[in-house]
Amino acid sequence: MATRTMTIEDAKAGEVTHAVYEHPFLVRLCHWLNAVSLFVMVGSGLQIFRAFPSFGSKIPQKNLLDWPKALALGGWLGGALQWHLTFMWIYILTGLVYVGYQVFTGNYRQVLFVRRDVPGVWPMVRHYFFFGPKPPVREAYNPLQKYSYTSAIGLGMLSVLTGLAIWKPVQFSWLAWLMGGFHLARLWHFLIMWAMLSFVFGHLVMVVLHGWQNFASMLTGWKKDSGYGSE
Repeated sequence: MATRTMTIEDAKAGEVTHAVYEHPFLVRLCHWLNAVSLFVMVGSGLQIFRAFPSFGSKIPQKNLLDWPKALALGGWLGGALQWHLTFMWIYILTGLVYVGYQVFTGNYRQVLFVRRDVPGVWPMVRHYFFFGPKPPVREAYNPLQKYSYTSAIGLGMLSVLTGLAIWKPVQFSWLAWLMGGFHLARLWHFLIMWAMLSFVFGHLVMVVLHGWQNFASMLTGWKKDSGYGSE
């Protein structure tokens, strides 16, 4: 898909700024709806976990993790289930719309990690974590970002599959069996949640490191001084 650009002239400062249209409206809408859904599902999921804080038989008879009630959502098991199942559908719908839009428009090339991106991962790791030189900016997302976003999509799919296995273990018995049984499906679901939270933390760090324009582009769609697309 062709990159849309525009030139912004500041008459007072005498400067010319180039902007690139990075995020179409549907992508932005799905992003924010999915973010809210994920936040609600994590909070309510932790409240559900509080009802039986273990994986498998509670031997010895003690909780694996005493998660604070103040950091959970729903107040009790029934309330948490209502929150969780309601936002589960929003989470799934926005995910399907996002993936469908990316595939239909060809925009997936902007975020999908492919073989040609492999050599670019280490230079970005060296830049972010070892203060190495910044590689040239050629696309909306660098290889490390594309790897993270592609992994997040995979984690999102796994969260839905493991969630279905523990929500309807009889109807989806084959799915629960593939995951090692109901108790192991709960464990996978729990671990995927923490993996998603790790992605969110890294994502927020990257937003801060890349500056305000990176955040603003997810609100307006346009990113000023992107460093590419102005040739």
